Amino acid sequence: MAAQATQYFIETQLANHQKHYESFTFPTILSPNPKSSPSSNSLSKFTKEIESQKPFLDSLLHKSGALLFRGFPVTTAKDFNDVVEAFGFEELPYVGGAAPRTNVVGRVFTANESPPDQKIPFHHEMAQVPEFPSKLFFFCEVEPESGGETPIVLSHIVYEKMKEKYPEFVGRLEEHGLIYTRVLGEDDDPSSPIGRGWKSTFLTTDNTVAEERAAKLGMKLEWIGDGVKSIMGPIPAIKYDKSRQRKIWFNSMVAAYTGWEDARNDPVKAVTFGDGQPLPADIIYDCLKILEDECVAIPWKKGDVLLIDNWAVLHSRRPFDPPRRVLASLCK
Repeated sequence: MAAQATQYFIETQLANHQKHYESFTFPTILSPNPKSSPSSNSLSKFTKEIESQKPFLDSLLHKSGALLFRGFPVTTAKDFNDVVEAFGFEELPYVGGAAPRTNVVGRVFTANESPPDQKIPFHHEMAQVPEFPSKLFFFCEVEPESGGETPIVLSHIVYEKMKEKYPEFVGRLEEHGLIYTRVLGEDDDPSSPIGRGWKSTFLTTDNTVAEERAAKLGMKLEWIGDGVKSIMGPIPAIKYDKSRQRKIWFNSMVAAYTGWEDARNDPVKAVTFGDGQPLPADIIYDCLKILEDECVAIPWKKGDVLLIDNWAVLHSRRPFDPPRRVLASLCK
């Protein structure tokens, strides 16, 4: 098995929490080798092994789309920042995203801070803007009392199933793309999963600067009362993953249509075909079912680090009973 190429990392299995495909397991779970001396299981050893085994880890990530590191000595946000730094990926500033987040330390932010009873639907991170991260890290600082999993699903599998079932619909998506519309308040609304206000979305308090930054993202702003309507698109809903030579379901269609709801936003109006025509509700909800059927949800354990290839994998969040604290970092 490929995982035997290194003495430090060993590939482990978790019954009922992985999917087994022809040539790989999703996600790949890596743990410290139990044959190593206990003294070698330190944070500095972990980060050094990441640096020295980077080609091996990159190849595993390319193959499976997601790596879960479990059982390593990562306990604090600073530890997590050290792990992210060890991988050497360039940081991506969180500009244009919808989720309320707070910087914790270095490159580490809180994950979506929306209320625990709310589900966050499947999406590729920042699929609704042209500049999105290629890699995402998540870290479980405090494991949930119950629930709170981060389900993940392979994007090309979703594309293949949707193409097979709804070829005409997928053809329209490929031809026209999608338009995303969202109304942002001035300040963050922590009660909403898309409650990031325009000031923190564009990292400015100046309307003109916000418009300039939105324009760089290909986004149009329309000021209304104390808020602003952001219009993005048409933007592709299906992309081609060159490194794996396959098409992927790269969009936030289901997330927007089923989850972009708050005092300012109606989810049905949040996303349309790129020609402005409405999306068919029955197909959207069937796509949601496909996402749920094909996903994997591993319960978080304290210290878990999950690395996701954003080109290959969609993710979501299930409701939970507090406490739960999952941190995130985005990379170019």
